[in-house]
Amino acid sequence: MKRLTIILLFITNISIAQDNSSWDCFRGNPSLTGTTSVNLSKPLKLLWSFKTEDAIKSSPIIHNGNIYIGSNDGYIYSISDKGTLNWKYKSATSIESPPLYLDNTIFAGSLEGVVVALDAKTGKLKWEYKTEGQISGSANWVVTSDKKSKRIIIGSYDFFLHCIDVATGKSVWKYETENYINGSPSTNGKLAIFGGCDGNLYLLDVATGKLADKIEIGTYMAASAAIADDKAYFGNYDGDFYCVDLSTKKIVWKFDGTAPILSSPAVSVDKVIVGSQDKNVYCFEKSTGKVLWKFKTLGKVDSSPVITKNTVIVGSGDGRIYMIDLNKGEKIWSYEIGKPISSTPAVIKNMVVVGCEDGSVYGFGIK
Repeated sequence: MKRLTIILLFITNISIAQDNSSWDCFRGNPSLTGTTSVNLSKPLKLLWSFKTEDAIKSSPIIHNGNIYIGSNDGYIYSISDKGTLNWKYKSATSIESPPLYLDNTIFAGSLEGVVVALDAKTGKLKWEYKTEGQISGSANWVVTSDKKSKRIIIGSYDFFLHCIDVATGKSVWKYETENYINGSPSTNGKLAIFGGCDGNLYLLDVATGKLADKIEIGTYMAASAAIADDKAYFGNYDGDFYCVDLSTKKIVWKFDGTAPILSSPAVSVDKVIVGSQDKNVYCFEKSTGKVLWKFKTLGKVDSSPVITKNTVIVGSGDGRIYMIDLNKGEKIWSYEIGKPISSTPAVIKNMVVVGCEDGSVYGFGIK
């Protein structure tokens, strides 16, 4: 029954985020699977671009036709689906953390270590929460067991995973690891799963912040794990990629790579896709870890891929965004921006949005 409950919570979280008109959080849902049923079988065209004043490493989110993204110029931006500015909010320093949309509020962390909650319509500050180290990963969210309140969870370079009350901005709990936390925690509604620079994968009870278990993964983990079917999928800085069973805490399969993996995986019914700094996008068979195909780009792939109905959308350090056939691993389309893309695309019906280190946000679609 316990295992069934976890799976049902996972399915519930997926259904909340994926109505094809919004991409409310990093990787599209709280389990961070990076998947959508949107059909993007045709080549895309550039619809618009929006210029900020510095490089963009943050990843966009989309809600009700509005795009939210951070920039190294220190601003959080709200942009319309036509590429025009709605509002911008100035923080003290760069925003590399992807925003989160929840309950008409935008949550984002800064390299100064401050989490802000902004009114999604106006950009007005609701509250701020200070950590003692920089924040690079996105916030995620959970609902309390009585369903009366919501909480966000976010990692910091102060070694802590912080749990914050959405309504008040007050700390609920925090859990100390042994080094920096880089990525975003994934959750199935019961566990928060994340890694960091101490070489461990942590499994925390989201209600109490107590450690459920931890698994040694050899070296530090800069990306985020995805949760699907009671398993966690993730890569580390040695280039190894893992599938871990969350019930038994055992490694189901492992791929020995050759270069760091800073990309977070996308997980579909039968495939797992991830980028690597060896310039390849890898497609693994979900059940066995067998490499089904790999797609070579001309630069490091730190951008996290998104799986659509039949394609994979991903950026590369070679300055291009790619659309790849999900089953064949062949290029369908690409667009050259010219500067590295480490931002993860947000994908909704008829639109793909991505940030670039040239300081611009790009909206692609079918004209």
